[in-house]
Amino acid sequence: MASEDSKRDRLPFEPSSNRKKSEKQAGPVQSSDQASKTATSASSGQQRTGKWTKPSKSPAKAEKRAVQGRASREDTSIPEVVNRRMLKRIAFFSGMPTILGVFIFFASYVLLTQGVLEFPKVVVLMSTLLCFGLGVVGLSYGALSASWDEEISGSTLGWSEFRLNFGRMTSAWRSARESSSKSDN
Repeated sequence: MASEDSKRDRLPFEPSSNRKKSEKQAGPVQSSDQASKTATSASSGQQRTGKWTKPSKSPAKAEKRAVQGRASREDTSIPEVVNRRMLKRIAFFSGMPTILGVFIFFASYVLLTQGVLEFPKVVVLMSTLLCFGLGVVGLSYGALSASWDEEISGSTLGWSEFRLNFGRMTSAWRSARESSSKSDN
């Protein structure tokens, strides 16, 4: 599976730092954002150090940087199709247990106050906590079980998508941790 991840195309909303790493591995091809930044820094006489320089007080340059910032946000934002897919899954996997927990709470209240059924109150507490806990887990599962590819809708339960997306997330955490430990040294 690791070989599949290294050969796969990057997602359109994946952070640009990850894209740069994959492009360096693939070859010296520059994206349009990188080419425009290189051209901008070369035309202003700045050396490209990999760090942002202090912004100038020129309004034209500030406006140009603001436009570039908006473009990069659009590149890294989640596409609308994927966003809706995630929201539907979150509503189902989180909403159903939460609604069940509220129903258990009110149903047990009615059963206890009307004298229909007697049971310990800790049963109500534990069952509603279990349902609300499943609702919290459903938030994460709903987002990670959705297909992050715009063209592929994914499976009904999304287990294969969950494994793929969870793997992507953990590898991003590992690389971020490694890069932060290298910068500390």
